[in-house]
Amino acid sequence: MTRNVMLLAAACGCLLLSPLALYAADPPGVIIDRSPLPALVYIGSPSIAVLPGGDYVASHDFFGPGTTNSQTAVFGSKDRGKSWQPLATIEGQWWSTLFVHAGGLYIIGVSKEYGFTVIRRSTDGGKTWTEPKDASSGLLLGDGKYHCAPVPLVIHNGRIWRAMEDAMGPGGWGSHFRAFVMSAPADADLLAAANWTFTNRIRFDPAWLKAKNPGWLEGNAVVAPDGRIVNVLRLNDDRGDRACIARVSEDGKTLSFDPEKDIIDLPGGRTKFTIRFDPESKRYWSLVNKQLDPPAFRNILSLASSADLRVWRVESTLLRHEDTRNHAFQYVDWLFEGDDIIAASRTAWDGSFRAHDANYLTFHRVANFRTRTPQDPPLN
Repeated sequence: MTRNVMLLAAACGCLLLSPLALYAADPPGVIIDRSPLPALVYIGSPSIAVLPGGDYVASHDFFGPGTTNSQTAVFGSKDRGKSWQPLATIEGQWWSTLFVHAGGLYIIGVSKEYGFTVIRRSTDGGKTWTEPKDASSGLLLGDGKYHCAPVPLVIHNGRIWRAMEDAMGPGGWGSHFRAFVMSAPADADLLAAANWTFTNRIRFDPAWLKAKNPGWLEGNAVVAPDGRIVNVLRLNDDRGDRACIARVSEDGKTLSFDPEKDIIDLPGGRTKFTIRFDPESKRYWSLVNKQLDPPAFRNILSLASSADLRVWRVESTLLRHEDTRNHAFQYVDWLFEGDDIIAASRTAWDGSFRAHDANYLTFHRVANFRTRTPQDPPLN
């Protein structure tokens, strides 16, 4: 338990218990980490990567009143997710994605809540990391307030692509996000800011949608069926289950959006999702928190797929809890591994402060994902 957490707990009169005393039944999956104090310290931004030798790496940040909103923890597994060990704690890294590129392990996100855009590299499997001190060592954007989540990076036409937002538009949460996409040559030094190209930034115009506080965020860089890069974004829509598709020009400098054509139905489109393309099935896949039919928050995690990014279907329910108040499987980051999907979840379970404020990071394996059906039971 960190000194900051102990001091804050003492100041507010909270009773400090050992972590084991705070929990009842374990959640489904394998526990990677758990909050030391669920009333003050929450687990966010799960991400997962597989090293060239086959070891797994996972990460999450801490948020909540007992944290600095600027710290990420990294864990490793040498047995394909059956057990996990802590590797590192990174100060000045938040809302971040782990990814492996050209044999190296990277983490990209922001320096703190609404901080600068930063990237780091590890050459020892996640134990030590470079420091983004300047524009040549991983400080990519240092001019304002940036936002993202553990969203995927994709390599296409010799470049590596990632979606991002700033929080410098008018209004508060939701309306102030301006979407853009960043890219760099795949063979370039990714720590050098000069190697990255950024599109223009677009705010979601409230006139495009009759909804309470509409806005977009946490976009996915995806190769569309026509071979173009698109940014598929979570849409804050009080009617739920829709998303947006913005298009990126071939030179990576222009982002465009047509509100008449590019707002789509997507199960779970109101919450964060990760989309990846599977060459074997020739379908796009995602793990989503479907909000409608039945009404839900983030207590149901479903497997969904699409042939064209526009028409989606739910293939099966993966995780479920009947309680929406204190249980959730959310912000799930995942990868293909042969016939399986491996995933890391921001999981709220028994003892959580509330469903949004998760108390666990959990690992899950979806076996034979291509052949799962709605009749298959949820994961254990």
